[in-house]
Amino acid sequence: MSDGIGARTELLLGEDGMRKLKDSTVVLAGAGAVGGYVLEGLVRAGVGHIRVVDGDVFSASNMNRQILATVDTIGRNKADVAVERARSINPDIDIEAINMLVSEETIPMILEDVPDVLADAIDTIGHKVALLRYAAENDIVTFSSMGAALHMDTLALRVDTLKRTKVCPLAASVRSRLRDVDTSRITCVYSEEKPLVKPEARDEHGKSILGSLPTVPAVFGMTLANQIILHLIQK
Repeated sequence: MSDGIGARTELLLGEDGMRKLKDSTVVLAGAGAVGGYVLEGLVRAGVGHIRVVDGDVFSASNMNRQILATVDTIGRNKADVAVERARSINPDIDIEAINMLVSEETIPMILEDVPDVLADAIDTIGHKVALLRYAAENDIVTFSSMGAALHMDTLALRVDTLKRTKVCPLAASVRSRLRDVDTSRITCVYSEEKPLVKPEARDEHGKSILGSLPTVPAVFGMTLANQIILHLIQK
């Protein structure tokens, strides 16, 4: 049995399961509220190769819900901070930061050397749809987070294929825009709680912002990470 970070995981998964995780590659798109917890789960489980993609920087408004946001990381690039966090947990991990936004132009580079899994934790719908479309057209196994904001009931979270999602407005919009491609390999974490209607707020740049608890994105992210882990050990 291994010692250190993998000891207790190996008791559950065995040597073969740990080897599968160590040999696997995951591309994580988005290192914010949900993505930060996806990273945490994957790194602590022993996933050996991770590419973190995020062109944004941390701001004070991220502090209530993003595990990577601290007083020391405000103003820093999210992907760089994610890499530092991962290496502070597992110094042997093979991890890289790509400091760019996901877009139609950048997606082919982001997903070159096709990963075992794509973890989608971005919330800009146009970029999200472009990423999921590319993944579907190139037969990349994908686990995608739908909207975590405006929710309070963690017991309403569900896991299913994109086609079978219900209630979630973001999932419905994504599904509609991808109706011309096969999305059977896209697994979603989503909520069947109707989004709470709250007064709209805007940040200092005029961008609309949505209310969020610290707990709900964490459950979304860890659920997504758990689904990825289960997939990787069964491959």
